[in-house]
Amino acid sequence: MTDARMQTFLHSFDKELPTYLCELEKYAKKTGVPIIRPQMQSLLRFLITWKKPMNILEVGTAIGFSALFMSEYAPKNCHITTIEKYEKRIPLAKENFSKAGKADAITLIEGDAADVLLRLSTNEGFDLIFMDAAKGQYIHFLESIIRLLSPSGIIVSDNILQEGELLESKYAITRRNRTIHNRMREYIYALTHDDRLETVILPIADGITLSVRK
Repeated sequence: MTDARMQTFLHSFDKELPTYLCELEKYAKKTGVPIIRPQMQSLLRFLITWKKPMNILEVGTAIGFSALFMSEYAPKNCHITTIEKYEKRIPLAKENFSKAGKADAITLIEGDAADVLLRLSTNEGFDLIFMDAAKGQYIHFLESIIRLLSPSGIIVSDNILQEGELLESKYAITRRNRTIHNRMREYIYALTHDDRLETVILPIADGITLSVRK
């Protein structure tokens, strides 16, 4: 069975999304806005249902789909902080939060994540941190992310395999993608060899890592 057939088969068992998320997903596909894939949705739904996080940090808002998705399955009174720097998408994300009645549950911080993370603070740390921003910047966010992670928190990093390019030699990919290729490999190595973390790599969707404190 091919990977595509396997994914289609597994996806057929997924729970149907709420109507407003279905509409937002269709809009994202129509306009070419990248959002989390069905397998990532299933994993996040499971992790949130199991862990019941009360304080979530997301790096990379886009149009707000993943923040709304997490809020849909999170416990009552859970708060999500999400960071986005792309000015054209910020108003749309805020509008989507408001339309869904989630404006009070989701705080969008505008700006470059590297700068925002350095000044961000929380007394108890974030129970779940979802990394879904510019892949070449993940390595630069890592120390701040670890600092902000609660003692029992989990870091979820999406799209770490870059459509399979990460498996290739850097000389086999286009020159413009080599910096991202090198940085993502560096990020995965850092996650898997940091004495503070225990990390597993899952080859689902476009590659995912889950990291917790030792």
